[in-house]
Amino acid sequence: MERIKLNGVSYRYPDGTSALSDISLSVSAGEFVGLLGANGSGKTTLLQVMDGILKRSTGSVLLDGVDISTLSPKDIYRKVGLVFQNPDNQLFASTVAEDVAFGPVNMGCKPDDVSERVARALRAVEMEDMAGKAINNLSFGQKKRACIAGLLAMGHEILLLDEPTAGLDPMGEYRMMGLLRKLNTEDGVTIIMATHSVDMVPLFLSRLFIMSRGELKRGGSPEEVFTAPEDMNSVKLRLPHIAELIHELRHGDGIDFRRTPLTVGEARRMILEKLEQRDG
Repeated sequence: MERIKLNGVSYRYPDGTSALSDISLSVSAGEFVGLLGANGSGKTTLLQVMDGILKRSTGSVLLDGVDISTLSPKDIYRKVGLVFQNPDNQLFASTVAEDVAFGPVNMGCKPDDVSERVARALRAVEMEDMAGKAINNLSFGQKKRACIAGLLAMGHEILLLDEPTAGLDPMGEYRMMGLLRKLNTEDGVTIIMATHSVDMVPLFLSRLFIMSRGELKRGGSPEEVFTAPEDMNSVKLRLPHIAELIHELRHGDGIDFRRTPLTVGEARRMILEKLEQRDG
């Protein structure tokens, strides 16, 4: 089932700047999709159009087959939630539990239901032991997880995430992506993530779209998209380090790899195969 579908979406800011141009894509239930692009490519704008924050776009944005322009904000936010790049723009309560409870309370949920929703959401993001902790005492990564918990507590089935790993150290990046994959695979949350972290994409995402200057340049699996460094350079991105190594071995050293591996494990197996063939 298609949860979100965009048909020919374009958007101009009030000053006349063109931010999106003729974007068409669809995301099915249970997918984990990436919007990959350099800063200024239009990723954030696209997420905000999907979430209904930015209006007056041309084309159509469908949520479960219904044009969001005909839906009230409450109807949209019952299903879709956006996590901003900077969690400090989203968190405002004194404690983690109070912040996560804000959405359900304003939805009119009864106190017992609110408590259950908060507990379930905090378990999902592995913060159940931080319910009483002050927001100001959280790390940057914990703040991002608290934002996600706030949306899960409202029952959001679709998460839109703007650079969820930005500002995190390498281990924090890996933990955040592991959390998102868990929400996707175990809880069935549909995720659309804007990012420019090319090395994380092959490990976790099944499909991605490359954006540049407000346009979609290509889409497909990571293996289909990460083809050549020249193509990535044209949109101000690079290949994942593993893919770049294999590209150099293939074109610089004449080693014939049958395909481009995107993880360390895949690259190791393929290189060992080549060594065994040479020694055999």
